[in-house]
Amino acid sequence: MISFMDTHPEVFDEAIQLAVSDKQPYSWRAAWLLWSCMEENDKRIQKYISKIVDTLKTKDDGHQRELLKILYKMELKEEYEVILFNTCTDVWKQINKNPSVRFNALKFIIKIAKKHPELLQEITFLMQDQYLETLSPAARKSVSKMMKEVALQ
Repeated sequence: MISFMDTHPEVFDEAIQLAVSDKQPYSWRAAWLLWSCMEENDKRIQKYISKIVDTLKTKDDGHQRELLKILYKMELKEEYEVILFNTCTDVWKQINKNPSVRFNALKFIIKIAKKHPELLQEITFLMQDQYLETLSPAARKSVSKMMKEVALQ
């Protein structure tokens, strides 16, 4: 599929449209494929950032995870960072959500906080035991490592 996308760049926009739609299971698969074949700060994704951000809350866990991974590779305007920080905080707090989507949400929270150190206090609140209990030991270790990196900033 990645080879197909590389040799048929004309279908990239169609894949993005499918990724932000609600045609499951194809939509989350399209998002996964886009993440797999896009570049850092891909110009082809740039014009769809608003649509991705706007639809993120309405998607199920796996789809949210893949859309977050796409956005993570992008340089975002501050207005989108504010929205994503709040969305990702909401995702992280939902301890019954899939741990992988929560973990990707936390990665995004930390990425934004590194750019805006005034948000670091909010991250400390998000590290309470109640938010970590449902994660695997390996995931908790990764979270701890990410937090140490932020503390060094």
